[in-house]
Amino acid sequence: MMGPRVLLIDDEEEMRRSSTQALELFDLTVETFSSAEPVLELVGYAFDGVVVSDIRMPGMDGMTLLQRIREVDPEVPVILVTGHADVQLAVSAMRAGVYDFIEKPFAAQHLATVIRRAMDRRSLVLENRRLRAVAGKRDDIEARLPGRTQVMVDLRYRLRAIGATDADTLVIGETGVGKEVVARALHDVSSRAGRPFIAINCAALPENLIESELFGHEPGAFPGALRPRYGKFEHGRGGTILLDEIGSMPFDLQAKFLRVLQERVITRLGSNEQIPLDVRFIATSKVDLEAEVAAGRFRADLLYRLNVATLRVPSLAQRQADIPLLFLQLVREAAARYGRNDIDVPPELITDIAARGWLGNVRELRNAADRLVLGLPPAPEDSSETGPQRLADRVASYERGLIAGALAAHGGSLKPVYEQLGVSRKTLYEKMQKYGLDKYARFDVSQDDS
Repeated sequence: MMGPRVLLIDDEEEMRRSSTQALELFDLTVETFSSAEPVLELVGYAFDGVVVSDIRMPGMDGMTLLQRIREVDPEVPVILVTGHADVQLAVSAMRAGVYDFIEKPFAAQHLATVIRRAMDRRSLVLENRRLRAVAGKRDDIEARLPGRTQVMVDLRYRLRAIGATDADTLVIGETGVGKEVVARALHDVSSRAGRPFIAINCAALPENLIESELFGHEPGAFPGALRPRYGKFEHGRGGTILLDEIGSMPFDLQAKFLRVLQERVITRLGSNEQIPLDVRFIATSKVDLEAEVAAGRFRADLLYRLNVATLRVPSLAQRQADIPLLFLQLVREAAARYGRNDIDVPPELITDIAARGWLGNVRELRNAADRLVLGLPPAPEDSSETGPQRLADRVASYERGLIAGALAAHGGSLKPVYEQLGVSRKTLYEKMQKYGLDKYARFDVSQDDS
């Protein structure tokens, strides 16, 4: 597993080179960047490392980067470096939460010492989070939400942390990414795991019956209501209520649901009696609820009430390096489901699967695995790319998928990969670094790569 790393940002190439060489003498793993924007894609809730940034740069400067990182995780150590003896700037940085502030020129040993202290603090933070979140319980979250990309590691960390609480949660993601899987996992790692999990598809409920379905009714509440009936909210008492695609909830019903969220009581149709409600609410949405608020289709106060704890489930496009291993797992599951023997998936097919665009996300990829097990072509030819895309982007995407597929096919062992691809060992390492592919982070192996 890759150890703690230093993300070094400086717009001057010579400064990046000299700083990297100096820090590597102290056995620190350094990744360099000429601008701050790419770093935001690497820093997350589970990021194990330290950010060292020049404070004055074109584009996003160090102070802005600090603020953006603290929005993601306020406990990521950020060290700012400046060539300007600006006391006021240092004070502002300290108030903004910077770990340390260093003035150029600096001694490499001093910077290395500060980085080591920051790494120790970050390791302690991550370990404390892990212990608090798991609280001695074993779970199967990684089996349900597999993936070694940073976005998936972050998702599992946040899921365990939020799941251990009773906080109502909003789960956001594209169609097919597994929002309901995330919701069920939140329920199963919570103290409510032994109680009901009630899933309600807001888009499928008939509008004229939705209040009765959710709140229940008394006899005579409306024509045809001959006997009292528990609603789904009441049926889920003590457990978890999933409101799938909450953006489809009728606008007038949103106000009543907001009251339930705030007061934790319900009133059946045809009754004045308030019934206490002990549930946890999880809502999912594939649409941008802020845009729905702006369009007048969703209540702003309801969004703010739901948005306390939010989980964003990444699309396959955001974690493309996970596709090979995810596909292999889905093939194994499909083989077991259909009573077939294990399928030996050729490396060439894995490479092709990794290079495709999966607009239906995990749901579409699972269908491809099912078709393969049933002896059908895993995916139609026209499913890979839609819409215009620059040639350079398509070539890079294909090359990344090719390498990721080969790594998956050979279990992370590098020698057969560079032999299969017909490149040198050095070239393979450079490509892996370019595309963010790391055999230790992606593959649970201990093979020799010589």
